[in-house]
Amino acid sequence: MSKDKLVDADLIAQLQGNIPLEARPFARIADAIGWSEGEVLSRLRRWQAEGRLRRVGAVLAHRRAGVAANALVLWQVPSGRLEEVGEALARDRRVTHCYQRKPAPGWPYNLFFMVHGQRRSQVEAVVKELADELKVRDYRILFSTVEIKKTSMTYA
Repeated sequence: MSKDKLVDADLIAQLQGNIPLEARPFARIADAIGWSEGEVLSRLRRWQAEGRLRRVGAVLAHRRAGVAANALVLWQVPSGRLEEVGEALARDRRVTHCYQRKPAPGWPYNLFFMVHGQRRSQVEAVVKELADELKVRDYRILFSTVEIKKTSMTYA
């Protein structure tokens, strides 16, 4: 493995955990791997320019923040409209995840997305509004009942 990749691995290891909640969190990360804060920020900007890094962001503990209604929404969308409908959902700020899936025998749903709210009725209203706007009639809403595990992806 090249020296550059080893150095990248050190930075990735620091970024995949919790980023320190302080005024200059990247300075602490830099100290942990023997870099300057400027070197860390420069590497992150380079990764972003190369398309290797989309963003660095916070993950909200949504249940503790009062967002208790979380739903996986399943839509059956004609194949000729999948791209149009998927892109519209991806642009909507109320949709947090959106995936195209192959339908399975007896399970015709091919577009899956997540919507969150404080109450089930709020989530149902958002889904109905989106379905009406995008002219989707066949769908199901599956609400989460218990959060069993929630972690960020880690890289070896």
